[in-house]
Amino acid sequence: MNLTELTITQAHQGLLKRKFSALELTKSFLDRIKERNKKIFAFLTVCEDFALSQAKKIDDLLLQKRELPILAGIPCLIKDNILVKDIRCTAGSKILSNYTAPYDATVVKLLKSQGAVILGKANLDEFAIGSSGEYSAFGKTLNPHDFTRVPGGSSSGSAAAVADNLCVFALGSDTGGSIRLPASFCGIVGFKPTYGAVSRFGLIAMASSLDQIGALSKNVEDAKIVFEAISGKDELDSTSVESKISNFKFQISNLRIGIPKEYFIKGVDPAVKKIILEAIKKFEQMGAKIKEISLPHTKYALATYYIIMPSELSANLARYDGIKYGKSEIQNLHPPKFSKKTLAGKKSKIKDLLDVYLKTRGKGFGDEVRRRIMLGTYALSRGFYEAYYLKAQKVRTLIREDFNQAFRKVDVILTPTCPTLPFKIGEKIKDPLSMYLSDIFMIAVNLAGLPAISIPIGKCKNLPVGLQIIGKGLQDYKIFEVAQTFEKIAHE
Repeated sequence: MNLTELTITQAHQGLLKRKFSALELTKSFLDRIKERNKKIFAFLTVCEDFALSQAKKIDDLLLQKRELPILAGIPCLIKDNILVKDIRCTAGSKILSNYTAPYDATVVKLLKSQGAVILGKANLDEFAIGSSGEYSAFGKTLNPHDFTRVPGGSSSGSAAAVADNLCVFALGSDTGGSIRLPASFCGIVGFKPTYGAVSRFGLIAMASSLDQIGALSKNVEDAKIVFEAISGKDELDSTSVESKISNFKFQISNLRIGIPKEYFIKGVDPAVKKIILEAIKKFEQMGAKIKEISLPHTKYALATYYIIMPSELSANLARYDGIKYGKSEIQNLHPPKFSKKTLAGKKSKIKDLLDVYLKTRGKGFGDEVRRRIMLGTYALSRGFYEAYYLKAQKVRTLIREDFNQAFRKVDVILTPTCPTLPFKIGEKIKDPLSMYLSDIFMIAVNLAGLPAISIPIGKCKNLPVGLQIIGKGLQDYKIFEVAQTFEKIAHE
């Protein structure tokens, strides 16, 4: 039995039946990490001692014949923009290279309460900004299916680790497709919950009205298990809500599936389109009702997102000024002692407080982060706020209304997760617009705050293809039911 290939349910049953211990399970993953991480670089931090101590506690409970939650003893990975107390949290950026988290994120606290074993922190595009996994300040993550290709971003390490059996499941964050795209490129399941269904407390903010924490897993059932563990209202996050547990059971013959005509347009890789349409046809053959729908404001989604997201990003990243925490050009500087004389002797030749900001941020932030900060600052500046940011928010409302209209006619909406197969490393790094287009089918979901899942539906040229299933807000469980049906079809 290869322990690293087990799903959550399989690992849980194995622990209960004493086929292996939590320590044995954890050690099998740690051994594989030592072997494989140097090749794909999915982990930024490996917490070996911490993981082993967690596993031992579970074994002690098993010896006492205590009843255990399903995640007890299950090795997992946390994206490195989610805080785990007393463990380094970099967000993939040099500016936080020496930052240690002082508390647990709510999702981490919930996983710990279930007894999940945290193996470490996952690599990511800097501050979760990127679609390829190439923008981490510490080095790019590679796609386990093909080392010459990207794993997708920004949850690159989380997806690559699950795909390469370096953990059972992982947490990621999704602002404009950052869970679903790497899930598609790595051939695994990636679930983005309804906005607010999972607390964002302890998540390093990128764009606060778009960010959402979710699961990357080997199958849909695992994603559902993790969602149930981490979802719910949190008093520490005012945007969080109670997720509705729906007993949505459907007859295939009654299922109404919407296919947006705007998502099957020129620019979609013919091979990707073919596999997606074949999957939809299988569902139709089983009796589902397929309806063409229209989401007319889809064509504005990319432009809308790239005004709102950089604007919120520029505000959130303003806190990294080299004074309060994180890397600084002047270490241990306290404002009360600040003076020109204190700074004059420094080799960096910093003259005043503005220099502290400029030099710290200039060296601490990567090119893509700085590009988006400049875009956002411009969009929020006097004289342009109404022309750009305010107008984008109005279009966002129209995009949300498109989905509301569609869900009056259908139960779920199906689209490709990404219009292309995983692209080559370096292929789009110098063409930001081309890179941004990778998220084109996922961005509208974040703007509308809807739940969506990407599931592997086939392969082309030995590379995975993902199918995206979009649901109505707070109907996350409906997506799981439909996705599990599709999962069965994919294995037939």
